[in-house]
Amino acid sequence: MRLILLGPPGAGKGTQAQRIVETHGIPQLSTGDMLRAAVKAGTEVGVRAKAVMDAGGLVSDDIVNQIVAERVLDADCAKGFILDGYPRTVPQAKALTDNLKSKNLALDAVIELKVDEDKLLQRIEKRVADTVAAGGAVRADDNPESFRKRLVEYREKTAPLSEYYADEGQLKVLDGMKPIDDVTAAINAILVKS
Repeated sequence: MRLILLGPPGAGKGTQAQRIVETHGIPQLSTGDMLRAAVKAGTEVGVRAKAVMDAGGLVSDDIVNQIVAERVLDADCAKGFILDGYPRTVPQAKALTDNLKSKNLALDAVIELKVDEDKLLQRIEKRVADTVAAGGAVRADDNPESFRKRLVEYREKTAPLSEYYADEGQLKVLDGMKPIDDVTAAINAILVKS
């Protein structure tokens, strides 16, 4: 089972991905983790990524696409994977489609968690309050101003993926504002059909 979870920051993608990992035994592939692993392993693409990062630059789509293309071939991905933070743009999505096709693979599902942005802001504020109450550390970007900036970036760069995957006939849209267990049940219903 190969899938992508879409939705703005705070929509619950991470929570749902962890549940899918636990239920289906497939890895959650984070772009950041993949980059760090490639750099640490000293692969050809990892060396290229390290040079860009050491120079303070942003790693190009070409490098990220290659890292993902190599990572999905690892043994732990044989039963599938969940992509986390990739693709972020339509060009990356097209590259992913091409990479998978070249390996006779395809995505089984692209699931978008639709949310109300005002309620999402309240959700973020509650998460911060709960984290503080529990004595935990709050993420630096868990504040209303940073969150609004992340939403704008999401709308501009990542939201167009919905249209791309809808045009490809792969997009399934769920109400991400429902209770966590209800969202999990809806995702599982989609995955059973995939």
